[in-house]
Amino acid sequence: MNTEQLNRMRSGKGFIAALDQSGGSTPKALRLYGIAEDSYHGEEEMFDLVHSMRTRIMTSPAFTSEHILAAILFEKTMEREVEGKLTADYLWEEKHILPILKVDKGLALVENGVQCMKPIPGLDELLVRAKERHIFGTKMRSVIKEANEAGIRAVVEQQFELGIQIAEAGLVPILEPEIDIFSTDKAESERIMKGYLQEHLAKLDDSIQIMFKLSIPDVDGFYSDIMEDTHVVRVVALSGGYSRDEADEKLARNPGLIASFSRALTQGLNVNQTEEEFNNLLRESIDAIYKASIT
Repeated sequence: MNTEQLNRMRSGKGFIAALDQSGGSTPKALRLYGIAEDSYHGEEEMFDLVHSMRTRIMTSPAFTSEHILAAILFEKTMEREVEGKLTADYLWEEKHILPILKVDKGLALVENGVQCMKPIPGLDELLVRAKERHIFGTKMRSVIKEANEAGIRAVVEQQFELGIQIAEAGLVPILEPEIDIFSTDKAESERIMKGYLQEHLAKLDDSIQIMFKLSIPDVDGFYSDIMEDTHVVRVVALSGGYSRDEADEKLARNPGLIASFSRALTQGLNVNQTEEEFNNLLRESIDAIYKASIT
């Protein structure tokens, strides 16, 4: 593991840019960017367009390590190039931004009020390839929709089981048991989940280093003690459907919690904007999210 990168993630100022929209969420991301679904044909063309969008973001003069610690990438993005370099190498060598890889294959059907992850076939091989591509860490997402003890326990167990596998392969896993912000019993789900997180953290070998990506809690500072655990490199927050302003406002009330925003980061960006318009809007977004992350 790269000690410089680990120290930067542990103590650096900034936030994580989530640029990992995958097959299911890519059409929506392109639509919000001003590219309609009837303007491209087939998956390959779709991924070419989204890579162009991500490249425009990553190469923007607004996208710098002054404000951004890391960027989460989709697997296809890891295998593509930005300005003649593999994406992870471009991020670290040119921008000093850590590359993180989304490794999950999507969500299973709802059971006991949650969606666990689908199986991840070939995970070991993917982790080997990720290390060859100089990836720092990984991210994988589950969703909790209601305060169901059995469901939440299953989500946390799956996240930790795979997280340990990833950590033992030499990468830093981000465990993402997202709680649906529209859930009617969100605060109770947070209470149940936190108990299971602490239970599993207490069992970890001293050598295991992990991160969490969590929904911004209803109770300010709710995850402060999780941040203090010696196994936890960082706790980051997803925007989860909040507008950027709302997400920033909620985030700022949670000291130590930093952003890992996707939609809130790219809100308002459009394919038809001039470079000046695009860069200015991205800079405004990055500045606002950064300020909320260092409060």
